Amino acid sequence: MTVARSRTFRSGSSEAIRLPQDVAFGRDVELVIVRSGDVMTIYPTLMSIPEMIERLRSLPAPPALERPDGEDMTERTRL
Repeated sequence: MTVARSRTFRSGSSEAIRLPQDVAFGRDVELVIVRSGDVMTIYPTLMSIPEMIERLRSLPAPPALERPDGEDMTERTRL
């Protein structure tokens, strides 16, 4: 776990904080901030479904698909 220290400052009418490079998320990353008392948790927002699909499509394809070993799967009528 990385621990970093920083100070708040005024930016217009908002209070801001600089994230040191060791804990920075990078440029133009949308973040969610959750506050519980004195503790704040900061994490990147979740991707939208179209963004997720695009990222999945950009992954390399597996070399081969695995198939079950010749054993037929019987369908259950009830659990």
